[in-house]
Amino acid sequence: MASAARGQWSGKMGFILAAAGSAIGLGNIWRFPYTAGENGGGAFVLIYLFFVFAIGVPVVLSELAIGRKTERNPVGAFAVLAPGTRWRWLGGLGILTGFVILSFYAVIAGWTLSYLWGAVTGALNGVTTAEQSGVVFGALIGNPGLMVFLAGTFLAITAMIVRGGISGGIEKATTILMPILLVMLIGMAIRSMTLPGGAEGLAYIFSADFSKITVGVVAAALGQALFSLSLGMGAMITYGSYMPEGENIHQAGIIVAIFDTTIALLAGLIIFPALFSAGVAPTAGPGLVFVVLPTVFAQIPAGQIFAIAFYALLAIAALTSTISLLEVVVSYFVDEKGWSRTKAVTVLGTACFALAVPSALSQTEGSFFYSLPGLGIDFLSLQNIIWGNYSLSIGALMVCVFAGWKWGIPAVITALESSGHRLPASSAFGFLVKFVCPVAVAGILVYVIVTQQYF
Repeated sequence: MASAARGQWSGKMGFILAAAGSAIGLGNIWRFPYTAGENGGGAFVLIYLFFVFAIGVPVVLSELAIGRKTERNPVGAFAVLAPGTRWRWLGGLGILTGFVILSFYAVIAGWTLSYLWGAVTGALNGVTTAEQSGVVFGALIGNPGLMVFLAGTFLAITAMIVRGGISGGIEKATTILMPILLVMLIGMAIRSMTLPGGAEGLAYIFSADFSKITVGVVAAALGQALFSLSLGMGAMITYGSYMPEGENIHQAGIIVAIFDTTIALLAGLIIFPALFSAGVAPTAGPGLVFVVLPTVFAQIPAGQIFAIAFYALLAIAALTSTISLLEVVVSYFVDEKGWSRTKAVTVLGTACFALAVPSALSQTEGSFFYSLPGLGIDFLSLQNIIWGNYSLSIGALMVCVFAGWKWGIPAVITALESSGHRLPASSAFGFLVKFVCPVAVAGILVYVIVTQQYF
């Protein structure tokens, strides 16, 4: 049993909502639509769905099994399962990865607060051209004080929730936020699909043109699956460690993956019909949400209400992810160092804010962090390349190697079936974890290193 100091989810639903909240974030609502748009729409979506269930789900279940068996944070979990070895460093890599990702993720999450405020006050109403939208975005990232304030605000909200503990803070927050997010997404998707010309957007995302499939598209789909499910950073190990005995953890893990994928598809159903309705190209890239969509909202009926709802759900999705990123680090210091939760949240939240400052400043032209000497890229982009690409991929790869070859598939399955519920297709699961997943993740890692095409 997990100790009272660590806390537990109240049950399977509490875990599902919290874990789904961890997986559902900017990766689904911000990153998925523009990645799909850049890589051929429907063909990309099909490959992405395949990778979610062939690669993502086995890795999710492996991480959950590790957490469930040990009831520890990532470092403690590997130390228990492989005592006296260096496998604990894999847990350390996951914790460090989550901490650094949180620092720059909070900066982007802060943008959602700025755009939500702009939508509420009507400041975005007159933004009807790409040039005007670019000016608005440029004013935001060109204001270093505001960027730092917004990132700090987002981290402060995150810290308050994590300080409340597992059932009293994280679970309570996600139990409220996740249903709101889902209802808003469904409502917006229905409205978007009924816009004039919206059917073209549906055709774009659901019609597969396999002639557009390249190695780069396949790599982008796998990268999106890993990024979207929060794999390789210890989040699922940590959340699995709080799962009460008797709950069907493998069923819950599969539901989380389905939930996560559904949200990504709903985001596509919102954005693509709206883009085609306004006559905007779907290949706008990373600026899609913050530069292109404001012009779209200005052109469609009830656009201000649409904008408020969209940026509100974007902020909610970001918050449910930052909560899990901070919890991964907090759980380590509570478990291994004996810190109180309040001390861990205060110290780590402050340290993360300090690391977020360079990322916030790096978006302002003329800042030292805007173009790092000898690299020619900004600090936030460098952090994303190192931790959001390389480290996440290495972490997911090594989890597969550990589960399949060190700990062993029989032990993984035993942990997943500890509640008395049999894992379906267990032999297929074992084959995927031992052979398919490591090869696939190693392949994308090599591709990124060789081509420097980051996801």
